[in-house]
Amino acid sequence: MLDKAAKLKPKPTLLPSGAWRCRIMIGGESHSIIGDTPEEANAKALALKEGIIQKQKSPQKMTVEAAVSRYIESKDSVLSPSTIRGYRRIQRNELKPLNDCAVGDLTQERVQRWVNTLSKEKSAKTVRNAHGLLTAVMAEYRPEMTLRTTLPQKDAKEIKIPSEEEIKKILAGCAGTKLELPVLLAMWLGLRVSEIRGLKKSDIKNGRIHICRAIVDGEDGPAVKKTKTVSGDRWIKLPKKIESLINEIPDTQEYLVPMSGGAIYLRFYRMCERIGIDHYRFHDLRHTAASVSVVVGVPTKYSQKRMGHSTDNMLRTVYEHTMAEREDFYSDMIDEYFEGII
Repeated sequence: MLDKAAKLKPKPTLLPSGAWRCRIMIGGESHSIIGDTPEEANAKALALKEGIIQKQKSPQKMTVEAAVSRYIESKDSVLSPSTIRGYRRIQRNELKPLNDCAVGDLTQERVQRWVNTLSKEKSAKTVRNAHGLLTAVMAEYRPEMTLRTTLPQKDAKEIKIPSEEEIKKILAGCAGTKLELPVLLAMWLGLRVSEIRGLKKSDIKNGRIHICRAIVDGEDGPAVKKTKTVSGDRWIKLPKKIESLINEIPDTQEYLVPMSGGAIYLRFYRMCERIGIDHYRFHDLRHTAASVSVVVGVPTKYSQKRMGHSTDNMLRTVYEHTMAEREDFYSDMIDEYFEGII
């Protein structure tokens, strides 16, 4: 027979979100206690009943705007400054129609209608990112509710890669300008713009350069952080051309490319306009680096390591786009083979 303590012990219930809930009665009023594990939920419930901890105001009474702010603040030491900046932008823009709604009053129907309206104005990626943030916030402050929203289909990724003739024009167009070094670092070494901004002369040793930090734009301006992934921390053999450009930089200059991400993108955009080619994104130069690796027959594992990917999935699905001129070249070889047989 169960003893009195066992009978009074609240029984944890598993919620759809994966969290655990205990219900207890205190002074004739029902209280729900949430924990990550059954033991945690049970311990919190018993502590509340014994008066060891005080019942806090229900987070479900917070507005969505306040809940998002609280969520961001609770994770500000682990999230990237650029991620926080992105969350704040979503909070101000995409989540604006829901911001005044209390977390406890939010319904699946209202979320679905919000997504429907947003999908008419924004890309599928933007809608999915906004819904992802809302889902994380709801899991934190209303874990018993699991969102099952129908989201817009993902956009097909359209990757633009300069032709070999355009690559020549880009290299000629940036030669002798402040844009030359960042262009070569992106196109030749396959670096991300944040990695380019984080490079220092002290990162060079024995003809190799250490990619070990990144600079991103946060809410309070530029912020130094680690590379995007663990695999992003890598050494790359430094070409003589790039090394010579770096040697021209004064030792008193802290970073090799002291420009903001916006400044690099804008300069590159204007250069494309000036030399008469399509308006490529600066990040497309990283695509170019991957495509050149494919064209010259570099093994995927090496390209993966060189570009700082943790897996080869991104390289295969996004970056392995051969240049149109090379496709025609190989097509001609196949045509020539069969025409010879015929």
